[in-house]
Amino acid sequence: MSFSELGLTDRLLRAVEAEGYDKPTSVQKKAIPVILSRRDVMAAAETGSGKTAAFSLPLLQSLAEGEQARANRVRALILTPTRELAAQVGAFVARYSRHLSLRSTVVFGGVKINPQMKRLRGGVDLLVATPGRLLDLYHQRAIHLSTVETLVLDEADRMLDLGFTDEVTKIISLLPQQRQNLLFSATFSPDIRRLAGALLHNPVQIEVSPRNAAASSVKQSVFEVDKARKSALLSHLIRRGGWKQALVFTLTKRGADRLVRQLEEDGITAISIHGDKSQGARTRALATFKAGDVRILVATDVAARGLDIVQLPYVVNFDLPKVATDYVHRIGRTGRAGLQGEAISLVAADDAKQLAAIETVIQQQITREQEVGFVPRQVVPITQPRAGGPKRPKKAKKPKQYAAEKPGSKKRAGRAAKPSHKRAVSRPPGRGVR
Repeated sequence: MSFSELGLTDRLLRAVEAEGYDKPTSVQKKAIPVILSRRDVMAAAETGSGKTAAFSLPLLQSLAEGEQARANRVRALILTPTRELAAQVGAFVARYSRHLSLRSTVVFGGVKINPQMKRLRGGVDLLVATPGRLLDLYHQRAIHLSTVETLVLDEADRMLDLGFTDEVTKIISLLPQQRQNLLFSATFSPDIRRLAGALLHNPVQIEVSPRNAAASSVKQSVFEVDKARKSALLSHLIRRGGWKQALVFTLTKRGADRLVRQLEEDGITAISIHGDKSQGARTRALATFKAGDVRILVATDVAARGLDIVQLPYVVNFDLPKVATDYVHRIGRTGRAGLQGEAISLVAADDAKQLAAIETVIQQQITREQEVGFVPRQVVPITQPRAGGPKRPKKAKKPKQYAAEKPGSKKRAGRAAKPSHKRAVSRPPGRGVR
């Protein structure tokens, strides 16, 4: 099947061709015709499956067929959980709409609000936003949401994990009742299904990958090592393999900066990205890495989703994630769009319990390796995935690095906001009825 068979207009097909897309992915084949028919959609697909194009291409086509937005109004709203994902989605939207007379922009926290207010004055056909900054703009009367025709919740499961339940509920209450709703998520967790029940009207459900499945294009391995020698092993693997680029995940912001210093001391160029960095610094760090000016990007889970780095060959879990399902999202940064990738986890004896949880989530035992000169003194216990999959996880606490994204004073930015522990989103006004 080609993109031309999905019902897209010539102007969008030209943009798709310019992006180098040949054939639509599974989620694009299933979602684009349904969204063009103005149905509500609940979709789950693995990272790197083309979800952004799946909802933005038909959305842009629908917007092009209507009248442009009036001053301070918006016609379509895409909500994302993080700044990086908002910027990425906004960039894709701008490229896809290059042949259309549509206005789009991106708003998120961590940067000055006045330039964003100015861009909204003339009206925006499609707005990509994070929840906190969108509410800030609404309270300052810089934007009116009464004309939204379509709402997209991108990475909806992450939105709830980060404690944005109250903000999302508030935003939904400000939208008109007559609208189309599109919910995209990596998984269909119980909380996501409850949110969908409150938000969507008779949705078409699309699921193109098993729940919590790692992409088959990613080779996974575990290197056993003592905790104190992880950074030395990482430097060794980079040099031995001649790695040109790799994305390395740490648990803490301090750990990310410390690892960058250690890599630099070993003669390996590296840069970090985390929540203590200003938005400008984070944007510059990502641009520097994408340009190939540094070999290693060290990130906390602020970058676990939303990063789209072309032909990224390696992802390294320097620290295993606290939430086992985040492992899938981390390694999903490689092996994208049909390319092959490799995910390496550095595991010490203290990490065995978390490794077992990850193997239970993905329902497979990850291949273990030992590197000569780095065989651990402390034996890493053997792990086995638990039959039947993971137990229902407790709701994850909100990571500290995301606190600045919540609406509020600057004083909050350095401290984690108390996460929401509501198990379900109450049925807000604005259910998408016809």
